Amino acid sequence: MSSTRVPGTAVADRDPVADWAASGIVALTGRPDRPPLVPPGRAATVARELGERIAAVTADTPTPVRVDGASLLAERAALTGHRRRGDLSPGGSCRLLPTTDGWAALSCARPDDPSLLGALVERALPRDPWPAVTEWVGHHTGEELAARAELFGIAAAPVRRGFAATPVPLVGRSVAGLLVVDFSALWAGPLCSSLLGMAGARVVKVETPHRLDGARRGNPDFYRLLHAGHRSVVLDPTTPDGRAAMAALVDAADIVIEASRPRALAGFGLDADAAVAAGTTWVSITAAGRGSGRVGFGDDVAAGAGLVAWTDAGTPVFVGDAIADPLTGLTAAVLAMSAPADGSGRLWDVAMADVVAATLPDSPMSPSPTARLSTGAWVLDGPGGPLTVAAPRRRKPPGGEGAAPGAHTREVLHELGIRVPSGS
Repeated sequence: MSSTRVPGTAVADRDPVADWAASGIVALTGRPDRPPLVPPGRAATVARELGERIAAVTADTPTPVRVDGASLLAERAALTGHRRRGDLSPGGSCRLLPTTDGWAALSCARPDDPSLLGALVERALPRDPWPAVTEWVGHHTGEELAARAELFGIAAAPVRRGFAATPVPLVGRSVAGLLVVDFSALWAGPLCSSLLGMAGARVVKVETPHRLDGARRGNPDFYRLLHAGHRSVVLDPTTPDGRAAMAALVDAADIVIEASRPRALAGFGLDADAAVAAGTTWVSITAAGRGSGRVGFGDDVAAGAGLVAWTDAGTPVFVGDAIADPLTGLTAAVLAMSAPADGSGRLWDVAMADVVAATLPDSPMSPSPTARLSTGAWVLDGPGGPLTVAAPRRRKPPGGEGAAPGAHTREVLHELGIRVPSGS
């Protein structure tokens, strides 16, 4: 496979610029004091096609799902109010920095990231780490940064245009009534499980007491959008009872979603290959594939894969808000809504960097096309005339609330005949 295009979709009559304009992403791309820029490639078009695929698979089920995949790419910004900030990501946690041989994206989003950045540059950092980090990155190559970032578990990558393909979905299937056990966090995995839940699946979110989903600390409306109606289970994998309950949940699952490096769940005693051999669909979302030790988040992964816009001064700016996350979530949902015809299991290795790279042209335009003002609105010039640049927009959330951590632990385990760990 050479691209992310879903077989059977017609793309010849699609205008990627029109899809970008309507998605809300253009409004989030560029410098805050300059006109918006058009991103390279066709990620918005791919997202729209993925939404159409989900609609087609669920059309004849009791719970059809109709979403505009392109608008999902920017919907978090509609809730948070994030705006374009040039070489600083809309959320403020990732920066584009010059290296000796180009540019790199580096994130500082987690509470322990400042100390990790200190290890990267081999010095104690002040409250604001960025001046020292920028200086260090400016004296090293992108590959040197990438090697040290992987060593210390830092989300960083040089901006490189690569070639990639993503898995091709199999025969579409209804997921209504299937049990989804979701170990993921933040955005990509939860969006996948949210779409499966909208399609009628029973979603159980699994967290550990020492590492709850970091998105719980973010925008509450966005968290509810992705988790409404899901049940929450908290289990401690450091205890024998907790590990046994976690393994039993996986044994009961029809679909497992996880978004960590393989060694993380393996450390809990969970075996993806064994689950797949038993007939489970296992969706593994990572920054760069199950064979890579790289850590990554939506902003640095997208930029590292080459999805940046270029100013007329020849400098890169971020495209949208952590765009690799929702694009990957849509891709993962389409894969989970397909299965081998013989009913056997399947391991889907979904690399966020590949999902993004597969949407890009061989040589993106530099500088990027620029929007212009027309009667007070930003517009782009398309083949059929002016295209209005849409603002990010939100979906109506599904019914229900995002459950408190562990609110359904006993209920879910009792329902599945799993022994409840003491203290749960």
